[in-house]
Amino acid sequence: MALSLPIASFDPHDYARGEPGIQGLVDLVNWEIWKWDETGAFTRHQLPTNYEKLADTKLFPPSHPILPCLVPARTNLLENLSMFSEELMETLLNLPSSPSAYLTVPASEIMPHLRKATLQNDILPILCGSAFKHIGTELLMDYIGALLPSPVDVVDAVPAPNAPLRMLAWKVSWDKRKGWMTFVRIYSGTLKRQSVVYNATRNQKERVSKLLLLYASEAEEVESLSFGSVGVILGLRFTRTGDTLVSNQQQAESSLRDIVPPPAVMSTSVLPQSHADLQPVQEALESLARTDPSVRIEVQEGQLLVHGLGSLHLEIVESRLRDEWGARFEFGKRRVSYREGLGLQDITPKPQTWDAQLAGKPVEIAIDLSIRPLTQDEEGDSLWDGNMVVDKDDKPLPLPDTYYSQQQSPLANIGRGIFNALSNSPHTFLPLSRVHVKVNGYKYPPEVPPSALAGASAVILRDQTKLAGMGPVMEPYIRLKITVGDDALGKVVKDLTEHGGEVLDLAAGTSGQEGEEEAIPYAEDGIYVPPKALSPSALATEGNTSSNYKRSVHAIAPLSRMLDYSNRLRAISGGHGVFEMSNAGFRQVSETRKTEILREIGRA
Repeated sequence: MALSLPIASFDPHDYARGEPGIQGLVDLVNWEIWKWDETGAFTRHQLPTNYEKLADTKLFPPSHPILPCLVPARTNLLENLSMFSEELMETLLNLPSSPSAYLTVPASEIMPHLRKATLQNDILPILCGSAFKHIGTELLMDYIGALLPSPVDVVDAVPAPNAPLRMLAWKVSWDKRKGWMTFVRIYSGTLKRQSVVYNATRNQKERVSKLLLLYASEAEEVESLSFGSVGVILGLRFTRTGDTLVSNQQQAESSLRDIVPPPAVMSTSVLPQSHADLQPVQEALESLARTDPSVRIEVQEGQLLVHGLGSLHLEIVESRLRDEWGARFEFGKRRVSYREGLGLQDITPKPQTWDAQLAGKPVEIAIDLSIRPLTQDEEGDSLWDGNMVVDKDDKPLPLPDTYYSQQQSPLANIGRGIFNALSNSPHTFLPLSRVHVKVNGYKYPPEVPPSALAGASAVILRDQTKLAGMGPVMEPYIRLKITVGDDALGKVVKDLTEHGGEVLDLAAGTSGQEGEEEAIPYAEDGIYVPPKALSPSALATEGNTSSNYKRSVHAIAPLSRMLDYSNRLRAISGGHGVFEMSNAGFRQVSETRKTEILREIGRA
């Protein structure tokens, strides 16, 4: 349901020349015009509620193409909305039968029905604008506040004022003056300044120093944050993005849903400019990983590695390290993060004991681990990087950092050893993936600290993976949707196949031209769609020739062969091609490609 219309230009001659742009908006609900000037400042003008006076408004000349669209757009809005509100339907039926009738309905009578239909998912409100030019952002924020649900609208019962405290740390950031800032949403209870809270995700106690309410760049210090509030906590030391904070340890099981980032698919080495810069660079990387859980830091063979979600993500990491933390370093060559699977060699009898010297005395630690590759229909745990780690009852083993007493808990230490062993294979030093690990039991002398189990489990699991042999190598794949002109279609398909890609489907593009074949997931009946005349650039592309007829190519390809695809596509399509990219997970590679990858990482 369109709530606004774009005004590409207030000069109708721009439409005749096909000049693209956006200079204003029509708010169909409040029945007013928003107009922006070249400096970015805007003014609001109320539209007349008399149909005859619309053509006389000083904002548009009588020949402007948007004038014939105003009344049909508002009429369509109200009629569609009345299909979900009998009260609004009755209001419209009681209006006089005149062209100006629907223009006289005030926004105060529309908004309650619009909000109710939005909350019930009966309609999808649509607004337009330009984020690049900051056109329409104020209007969008106004409608977000007016239409979207508050916490009271989405909970079964509003918590009592004295309900136990529970909140989500949905963002952690660093400020040079304020220090660590933890953005939280209060889901129940009240948070007070100088109180002590419990991090149910990290099993750590935290002390709240100050509470802030942020209004853009201005901060207001408050004494408390109540249910439904979004605020900032200063002084937290261990909390990361996605953690749940509660009032006491007894509520540890009431954690909110974790924020699980996608697996890293690209990595690069971090080279400090001098030995004195090593520690500041490591501290900056750890701080960055606290703010962004999708960044993973690793030390491999004495080399500092940072893993991210793609080339652009690593560029952002590099920029933030320099600008926010002032680190002095250089990034090495970016490379794709490959994975290794488990070999199929027989590992019976499997090693289950670890003999070592602790405090000058020989000790023997026994840990019974069973490992096997995951089957095709089994899904790996994203928290364990695509592996599955379970206890003797086949229940998923939590990450080591989530145990209350990480040093004293035997399972926490065993999990830490398993995590370290899975992070690099003894064959290729690549992370292991698609491995099922079951902890059947453990036994260690009473004089041995539980922390020794971490080293024991790591050694035992590594010995088992050595016996299993080298498994298949996997590399990350991406899904691509490429939209190009019909004349460049053959070149795009040829380029994809030459770089290891696989074309899945060919379809009409999304250029808005006639003959478009893409499926629309909703019925168009009763939905107001602004005509092409409101977009001047559409007028300049009429005349459906083969050069401007758009086609979409859906494909899947290895990420390592598509790192420079934007440059290749620009050359192939003459600068007119666009593409969308999404993660498609890891896939096993052929023996030929496996040899290439091992040679690339220096393990051939």
